[in-house]
Amino acid sequence: MWCVRLFLFAVVLVSGVGHATEAEPMPPHATFLLPSKALREQRRINVYTPPGYAAAKGVRYPVLYMPDGGEQEDFPHVATTVDTAIRAGEMRPVILVGIENTERRRDMTGPTQVEQDKKIAPRVGGSAAFRAFLRDELMPHVRRKYRVTDETAIIGESLAGLFIMETLFLQPGMFGTSIALSPSLWWNNEEWVRKAGERLKAKPDLKATLYMASAGDDVAAEAGRLSEVLRANAPAGLKWKYEPQPDLRHANIYRSLEAKVLREAFAPASTKAVP
Repeated sequence: MWCVRLFLFAVVLVSGVGHATEAEPMPPHATFLLPSKALREQRRINVYTPPGYAAAKGVRYPVLYMPDGGEQEDFPHVATTVDTAIRAGEMRPVILVGIENTERRRDMTGPTQVEQDKKIAPRVGGSAAFRAFLRDELMPHVRRKYRVTDETAIIGESLAGLFIMETLFLQPGMFGTSIALSPSLWWNNEEWVRKAGERLKAKPDLKATLYMASAGDDVAAEAGRLSEVLRANAPAGLKWKYEPQPDLRHANIYRSLEAKVLREAFAPASTKAVP
């Protein structure tokens, strides 16, 4: 088991961030810096608005948030996927908000009692502060600056997937749709597999959507075990789907699934393409 755990750390350290090796093309977008009291630092934010946003003065849009949202991280390929799908009429227009990392493994992880977990970075366990930044600073800023609806979603992979699952259980009303790809549910001795049942039972009125997928090389089977907990305890208002993807890998599951899951999450009301 110790060897397996070391392998999992290697997966997180090498492939969990989704950094581009060179500059990737991406659609036009805005970038701004947002000072954060919760994080005690300034964060760089990238925002894609859909085609026709500037001209459609009275139209409001759902918002899709993404950790790992820097221009050298996952923002380029997600923004390109979203823009392509919207223009093809395969996805409702949305605003995409990417949060660039500073200390990724600090922000994406909760506290842990497992010594091996603590070795992945100089600082871990900062997810509560990062969630406060999103909830109390970034999301209100986006609501003030952009024409948005109350519909929100979040997408992420690996440790970002862990953060998304933790947020669903700790603050289930924060995002209407949660998309966790290959989430690192092994963190803190599978804390959110162990606690999911009691958290779900405590929220009988929860109305949300969850999509979760695991890759063939994820080694451990925590996502599958969590799906069993969901099957037994999910309230009727939680629409959820778990899809194991044995032919995919931790390093390619994000790019392989994003088009499919985002088209499903933001299915268009009609098939008319955006000009």
